Amino acid sequence: MQRHPPGEAMCATRTTPPASPRSAARGVARLLDVSILDAFEARLDRLVNGAFARAFTAEVQPIEIAAALHREMDDRAAVIDKSRTITPNVFHIDLSSRDFERLTVFVDALRAELNGITREHAQNQGYVLVGPPEVHFAEDADLDVGVFRVRSQARPAPGAPAAAGTPRLVFPEGKEVPLVSTITRLGRGTDVNVHVDDAGASRTHCEIVLGSPVRIRDLGSTNGTFVNGERITEVEAIDGTRITIGTTTLTLRTD
Repeated sequence: MQRHPPGEAMCATRTTPPASPRSAARGVARLLDVSILDAFEARLDRLVNGAFARAFTAEVQPIEIAAALHREMDDRAAVIDKSRTITPNVFHIDLSSRDFERLTVFVDALRAELNGITREHAQNQGYVLVGPPEVHFAEDADLDVGVFRVRSQARPAPGAPAAAGTPRLVFPEGKEVPLVSTITRLGRGTDVNVHVDDAGASRTHCEIVLGSPVRIRDLGSTNGTFVNGERITEVEAIDGTRITIGTTTLTLRTD
């Protein structure tokens, strides 16, 4: 797993190796609902009059991307409690220059279908999405043909609050950050999940562990982690718990 800057703090990165057209694509899909992926491929083929079969004879297959998104959702699903499991809803797919050029011809149809199967997979698995599915494509000249990278995050729609029941941290200015990983690390460094811009914060200051109950754990910070005004090593947390790092106080919301 690769770490990302604060703006991508909840992202995961995966590089998918080159594969032969049909056998590799079907191999990727073995652990998934094949009927959903078959329907996805058939719909795309109809929409572009069979162009995918010609355009992707040796490059990235659309069904490989679809399968990778399903796998990303499964791998990054975070169990909040018995009835709620949060999973990413925003996906950034990096492609080689050649694959990106070929995909751009069909990008609107492909994006719409990928958004649809992402929503369908979430419904089938009982996952909670904090916002609508979004799939974005970008070119990476350093990638070889047939190789692609998936980065994901859970992100509410702009201006919209997180979905009801999604654990989140509320900053003093009102910004909300959904907690979608089992363990979320906070601090001043660049390799944490939630960046706290405070001179009193350590680079890796503390972490929040989702579960029943939620727990907050200090990670040997210099100035300490304070929960509801008390310095802690590890403590259980509930809705409304106040976490102070340096001079910054965050509020945990789980309702």
